[in-house]
Amino acid sequence: MTRSVTVVIPARYGSTRFPGKPLIELLGKPMIQHVYEQAKACRVVNDVLVATDDKRIKSAVERFGGRVVMMTESYRTGTDRVAGVAKTLPGDCFVDLQGDEILLHPDLLTDLVEPFLAGNAAMGTLKRRIASDQELHNPGVVKVTTDREGYALYFSRAPIPLVRDDPQRAVIPGLHFIHLGLYIYTRETLRQLALLPTGVLEEAEKLEQLRALEQGIRIRVWETTHASLRIDSPEDVPSALEQLRKL
Repeated sequence: MTRSVTVVIPARYGSTRFPGKPLIELLGKPMIQHVYEQAKACRVVNDVLVATDDKRIKSAVERFGGRVVMMTESYRTGTDRVAGVAKTLPGDCFVDLQGDEILLHPDLLTDLVEPFLAGNAAMGTLKRRIASDQELHNPGVVKVTTDREGYALYFSRAPIPLVRDDPQRAVIPGLHFIHLGLYIYTRETLRQLALLPTGVLEEAEKLEQLRALEQGIRIRVWETTHASLRIDSPEDVPSALEQLRKL
């Protein structure tokens, strides 16, 4: 029997770098609508919903006909917010899709869900080849390195792995990968993560997935070639609009 998959999109209004980010208008739609519609179009997903703590976001989602739940508790991370949603919903597997990660093709999500359902990993995520030296050295772009079986060794905002003998610190194809901000978990793994304390590495890098690695929870990483748009600050909006128009 195939396990069910629920996509939860955590969306906060009070971002320190970009307040109101989920509601920024992109080609006539709020950003949260772009994220929601692409997830909804994925053929291997059973349900999609937005989890928010803000009435303005809730109203925006309801206006375009999306499913939304209010989460008034204070949560450490998106993972913890998704775990809070899972307490109230049935389902086997849950995807944490960041509200500022616009999939440019629904099959990016398929690249995560299908291999997870076919295997026995407790938690999974995606990587994509880094395209430029600028991305490699940008601390806003999270990098990942994996072992031979495809399990994460580490995630960092630093350029990993560092090629010691390359003074240019340039991207090497097949060696340097960007980590995409979406995860899939079994219900039990999600429950376990929410009960764990914030890790030292998690606090240092401000990367929630490091909580799992510190506690010995292995994270399977699959590669995708599909593109996505990540909007972290107002400065990212013009280039995001340009890419959306090309579609």
